[in-house]
Amino acid sequence: MYKSLKKCMGLKKSVSALLAAMLISLPGASSLAMESIMPYSEVWGGETGTAYTVVDGSGEIQPFQVDLIGKMDGGKGGSRSIMARASGALIEQTGGVLQGMSGSPIYVEGRLVGALAAGIKDMAPYTFFITPIEDMLPLWSLPDNKNKGRLATFDLKKYQEDKAKKAEEEAKKDAKAEGESAAEEKQDAPETENAAAEADEAGKAPAAAEAASEEKPEAEAAEPAPEETAGAEKSEAGEPVAEMEKEPKSTLFFSGFNTSGLDYLKKKLDPKGELSFVPMGIEAGQGFLATRYNAELQPGSPVGVAVVCGDFSVGATGTVTAVEGKKVLAFGHSFLHKGNVNYFMTDASVVGTISGPAAGMKIANMGSIIGRVNQDRETGVAGILGEFPSVVPMKIRVEDKTLGRQDNYGVRIAYDEDYLPQLTAGVAYAAVAKTSDTTAGATAKIDFTIRTDALPGGKVTRSNMFYGAEDVGQNAVGELAQAMNLICNNKDKESDIVDVQADISLEEGRHTASLVSATPEKMTAAPGETVNFKTTIKPYRGEKQTLTIPYTVPKLQQEGTLHLDVRGGGFIPVTAAMLLQQVGLETADEEGKNQKVADRLQNLMDTPRNNEIIIAPGAGQPPTSEKEQRRMIREAAKAAKAQAEEDQKNHKVEFLKDKKKDNQTRFETEYIIDNVIHATLKVERP
Repeated sequence: MYKSLKKCMGLKKSVSALLAAMLISLPGASSLAMESIMPYSEVWGGETGTAYTVVDGSGEIQPFQVDLIGKMDGGKGGSRSIMARASGALIEQTGGVLQGMSGSPIYVEGRLVGALAAGIKDMAPYTFFITPIEDMLPLWSLPDNKNKGRLATFDLKKYQEDKAKKAEEEAKKDAKAEGESAAEEKQDAPETENAAAEADEAGKAPAAAEAASEEKPEAEAAEPAPEETAGAEKSEAGEPVAEMEKEPKSTLFFSGFNTSGLDYLKKKLDPKGELSFVPMGIEAGQGFLATRYNAELQPGSPVGVAVVCGDFSVGATGTVTAVEGKKVLAFGHSFLHKGNVNYFMTDASVVGTISGPAAGMKIANMGSIIGRVNQDRETGVAGILGEFPSVVPMKIRVEDKTLGRQDNYGVRIAYDEDYLPQLTAGVAYAAVAKTSDTTAGATAKIDFTIRTDALPGGKVTRSNMFYGAEDVGQNAVGELAQAMNLICNNKDKESDIVDVQADISLEEGRHTASLVSATPEKMTAAPGETVNFKTTIKPYRGEKQTLTIPYTVPKLQQEGTLHLDVRGGGFIPVTAAMLLQQVGLETADEEGKNQKVADRLQNLMDTPRNNEIIIAPGAGQPPTSEKEQRRMIREAAKAAKAQAEEDQKNHKVEFLKDKKKDNQTRFETEYIIDNVIHATLKVERP
């Protein structure tokens, strides 16, 4: 049939309608071989060709005329392109070449020349640039090292089929129950209401089964739902058009984000401000998209690429350029230009077009997940139908206590380490911004769990409280982003992440408190003895409160004055090592600069929380003389030696960070403690 297509494409414009009909009647492109191409060397300018794309809800692939103007070679290492001009009834209808037409295949004499890729910024939308197909085809043979997770996998297709079968069985049971209820109604009219209630519950069963299945970590490998955000990449033109700024014809889409959430996402994904974000492309509340296992595409079909899908979505739509078996080429320019990637491929449905004086766009909705995009390069994106990316499911529960509102959100994030930390934090913040609907001063509490093999326990768990005079949500998700960054930048291995769960509560106002005093019940204590401190705090605009906090003197504490810091968990303690560094003496790095990721994650989990009161040995007075400095060093060495002997005697080894935990008391409060005070004890051995 492709031979017929080539012949038709060489005919005059008068048979273009017939050509379009034939193209649309072709069987799925995945069953066809790659059509012949026109090499870049055979393009001279002056040729007339035909491009194909979808511009309305009919889904019909329609042709429009393309006149090639000339070639531009960026030189060694530069990109090649072909300048062209679009014309005809379809282009007059759309108002020119639009964003979203990226990837539209262009044929001359039945041979594929390349993909519509970019227009010229601030100029008439009829002239554009073509990415040569010769420069796109190598994407299919580039190394693919992503999607290599080591988590146990399962047959997702069978899982979905079993789920559908179970739902069907439930439906039959429901129908039977309804029939029995109807028969009983004739005998006992009051039972009517009960029967209706049972029918309602039965109708909810398939949905409940589906919701439960989404909680299973295994489903992560394919239930991801793509959405839209595309990178507006600038391709370099050759010297003949050096003053023309080429602008890829792509649209960046998002859904689910309000203004604050989108602003935060922009800062995380696009700190240089190179991308444009458009609030359309996926209907809000559409949730997790379906998965199609035997989807087919053909040149000219709309296609989507996404990195996040679900209640919040980030992705882009464009047009298919070429298909060979299960392999797909599209866009004619990059999405986010990240090379070897692991993104969702979806089908898409065009809604319509919007034209403007110098630019317009084609509006499309994401459809079902149909495959995986594995290359995101300057000349286009490439992917594989029927192969799905591994994903990280994420669930967020947000409660605004002031508004009495609680919402639950769920997304699937394509497992790509380049974007996981930013997208995880971005989605969490967007959930907070959407539920609270304010950036005024507030207090937030967050609890999150990341299931991962990055550390022996298999989980990263963390709780903390934050206050912000404005937009506390950004503070609240900071440690989540920090944990994800550590996992995704593991120097030793690529870590698997099973899922992420976050529980965030907010309350209007400032829930902070200041320490006023901390007085020990006795002034003298022995090493290992526990002393209660009567600690007074003053909540913001509240009455003073007195707390009893026990503190145990370290067993190896030297005799003399023990200086103690009483502080909020968010304050960094001043240590003796810091004081020695201030006078120019070098000290060993206690934590070590080359810690393993597992240790750094453990440190994050062990870090005192902002709403805790910490009582721990302080630095005391800074050394005032060289003699005093030497004394401090000798005492530190003596204490270290004594501890080492104690450990050896007890046949145990502890890391320094564990000893530091033993030397401090952590006392949880309902307030963020915002200062530090000092206390002393006299240590005497019995």
